[in-house]
Amino acid sequence: MKDLRIAVLNGGSSAEADVSRSSARGVVNALAQNFSHVMSIELDETVASALATFAPDVVFPVLHGPPGEDGTLQGFLEILGYRYVGSDVQSSAFAMNKIIAKEIFRAAGLPVARQSVVARADGVASAIDQISKALGHYVVVKPSSQGSAIGVTILDNESQLHDAVATAFEFDPRLLVEERIDGREITVGVIDTDNGTEPFDVIEITTPEGAWYDFEHRYATGASEHILPADLPAHQTRALKEAAVTAHRALGCRDLSRADFVVTDESIYLLEVNTMPGMTPTSLYPDGASAYGLDFPALVKYLVERAAFR
Repeated sequence: MKDLRIAVLNGGSSAEADVSRSSARGVVNALAQNFSHVMSIELDETVASALATFAPDVVFPVLHGPPGEDGTLQGFLEILGYRYVGSDVQSSAFAMNKIIAKEIFRAAGLPVARQSVVARADGVASAIDQISKALGHYVVVKPSSQGSAIGVTILDNESQLHDAVATAFEFDPRLLVEERIDGREITVGVIDTDNGTEPFDVIEITTPEGAWYDFEHRYATGASEHILPADLPAHQTRALKEAAVTAHRALGCRDLSRADFVVTDESIYLLEVNTMPGMTPTSLYPDGASAYGLDFPALVKYLVERAAFR
């Protein structure tokens, strides 16, 4: 297996391209500890020729957001016949679209927040009216197909709604607007094994008072703290792990994923599933894997070998 040729795809034109490149540097360095032929390849107009020249046995798409995480790239790799790490075309597309993903979660009996879906084509004023009637103004506004909290606004009052909706529409023509639930920010990674899908320990994310786990607090060193395992009642810990595994399976995810939740004293709420979680030095999924027993070089080696044997 040491002679496997591994292409690590990263970058591209998405709003998360720099995060992707940061993740990829770590993945390349970790893979180099176990494999002799590892190449970082930028997702740009030369990607097809770069892949053909390198002739990888496995592609590791360390990409966040569209088009690398929404099924577009996965379809490209399928057509060209490359084995790759992570979820396939359909599950990637389902997970990336928060509106579709929530319908799948709801059908699977998973706990989700009340919502309203609005479209840019109907105009900002119409969207605001629809949101106000359905949910009021204490809401969270999200582009439907972005990651890393890009374009997301957590509202405190009605005066913020116009700007929040207008900003989110800059990233996506459809928005998922959810009731705002004040609780603890929780995440659970899962990994596919020969014995089925297994959850990592539950992690709580804490940020400075008045802040939340936005783009800055996800990727700036020291801007957030990961408490692992989270100090939660046993029944909530169990429910969170079960929900993360159920969500992974309901979407049809493959190899790995990470489910994000908000947890109150009484309830848990599933927010979304990330099919290619961040792999930067401040990322949550590698933390969970380490506690599970896979340090970072062992984790990426395991994922590559699963893809190679597929």
